[in-house]
Amino acid sequence: MAVKEEDKKKKDQPDLEQNKKEEPMSVMGKSIVTGFIGGVFWSALAYLAYILNFTEVSPNLILQPFALGNWKDGVVGNVISIIIIGIISIGAALVYYAILRRFDGVWLGLAYGVALWALVFFVLNPIFPNVETVLELSRGTIVTTICLYILYGVFIGYSISFDYKEFNTRLES
Repeated sequence: MAVKEEDKKKKDQPDLEQNKKEEPMSVMGKSIVTGFIGGVFWSALAYLAYILNFTEVSPNLILQPFALGNWKDGVVGNVISIIIIGIISIGAALVYYAILRRFDGVWLGLAYGVALWALVFFVLNPIFPNVETVLELSRGTIVTTICLYILYGVFIGYSISFDYKEFNTRLES
């Protein structure tokens, strides 16, 4: 009986660490984490696709406009590029959060991935000196990169939309 009384006394004390409830992360915070994780994961997969010769484009294309030395073409350059892409991906996730978070489904994420692919390979292509134009790239590279961008867009879109919907459901109940 004495043990039960002690447990009851502990539950009545909100200052104790075990009685504190963890505040849930905001949807914005989850979007930032999702963006970084998505950028790192999918660009690491893109590096694997590059190693296996599925694509001619590696993640280190982001470092190509800068005169940094030959290290940027090796493994170190690709690992640093993957981290940089993760950081840039936070911005892409926040854009999705700001504009498209209310929409459910996979299709909008798919379209977002295709739009990001078009942005990188059509609009931003001139700033990447080592990347040929889309018409000059091999069919395998185009298909592989579009698929990776689609998967990235679906990952970002579905995750952010799900978190937003879950957060609003929690607020309503």
